[in-house]
Amino acid sequence: MTSLLAQFERIVRQFPATEARQGDSELLDPAETHPFETRNIHPDLPIKVRKLFDDGHPNHAVFEAFKYIEKEIKRLSGVRKTGFPLMMDAFNENAPKIQLNDLQTESEVDEQSGFRHLFAGAVAGIRNPRGHEVDLVDNPDEALDYLALVSLLLRKLDDCGVR
Repeated sequence: MTSLLAQFERIVRQFPATEARQGDSELLDPAETHPFETRNIHPDLPIKVRKLFDDGHPNHAVFEAFKYIEKEIKRLSGVRKTGFPLMMDAFNENAPKIQLNDLQTESEVDEQSGFRHLFAGAVAGIRNPRGHEVDLVDNPDEALDYLALVSLLLRKLDDCGVR
């Protein structure tokens, strides 16, 4: 546990918090850039995600980020389910509530199906353990990887015009 805290402190002290948002990072000295800017973490994530990360709670930051994406999918799809069933229903390639492309070619259907499983797998494999396990601890680098995945999923929704 001590080594995880030391690693977290090293990362946070190396990258002090700034008020910069996406697009502003080129104005900062790279030595002062926060890991969220370095990793291009989606700016729409709630402010508390970054605060939790900065305060030494990377696993809680990841949990909050995935709760946010679940709430977004519920809002966009109108599906009243949660977790894995929500994602499987919302992105179902046969009758999607959230359609990521035209679904006209085999590749487009494969993309819809693949992202359906990415969203569902992320909720089941990343969010759920953080909501149910007491002793689960992410190191800061793992947390940033998980937050990058959340960012990828949010950007996919942005790119297809549903957000």
